[in-house]
Amino acid sequence: MERKPVHVAMYSGGASSAYVAYQMVQTHGVENCILFFTNTLWEDEDNYRFMEEVADYIGIEVTERIDGRTPEEVFIDTRFLGNSRLAKCSEELKVKQTIFFLEELRDEHNLEPILYFGIGPHESHRAVNLKEFYEHRPLEPVETRFPMIETFREDIDVKVIIEEEWGIKLPRMYELGFSHANCAGRCVRGGFQHYAQLYKVWPDQYALQEEMEENFREHFEKDVSILKKDGGPYTLKEYRERMDREGIEGFLKIQDETVPCVCSFS
Repeated sequence: MERKPVHVAMYSGGASSAYVAYQMVQTHGVENCILFFTNTLWEDEDNYRFMEEVADYIGIEVTERIDGRTPEEVFIDTRFLGNSRLAKCSEELKVKQTIFFLEELRDEHNLEPILYFGIGPHESHRAVNLKEFYEHRPLEPVETRFPMIETFREDIDVKVIIEEEWGIKLPRMYELGFSHANCAGRCVRGGFQHYAQLYKVWPDQYALQEEMEENFREHFEKDVSILKKDGGPYTLKEYRERMDREGIEGFLKIQDETVPCVCSFS
């Protein structure tokens, strides 16, 4: 029997994914759409508020999947500390849960998923990577769509639309200066600028990440770190001490060359 199409917004709690979800539902109808969220259990509490308010505005419930582990627990289980180049937390907590859900839609509900991502034109190369991934990773290829690139040709300020037209306040992490609202600032794919921002606005969150890193290094007796410098480990403790010595302001302007985590758009 031919599967019925179902449109699935990869709902990350970010502004672009929210706008794409809204447009998807407007185009295809609530009954044919899903807001899909994979929870890492590290999300900032204001993300949940934003996601629920957007879902209420759109008129559709959030469909959530949870592995049950935090990123730190994934690092321990895999004996690998996520870093600015490779993050197994997103693979375990986001990607695998997504694949399981897609197969569930097909096998148990006879639905054919079409995935929607909130990636903009400035990240078009990431769209290419995601398209390639979902053509080969599931048992059958999955269609992917990127409306911010393929459909909305004009420059759309989705943050203004959400706040001024929808009347929904954006996640507080945007206001605090973060480029995305994932994992309450503890994203291991964040680079030097990200962690300088985290240390400035949420030093308690930085302390938790530093403690996690130190515990991992001690427990597994590995000289590893989240950040990298000159091709080698550079711990959050070392970075914090340097920022304390030299002043944090200079570190807030560093241009990172890290690859955004899949959590940024899924």
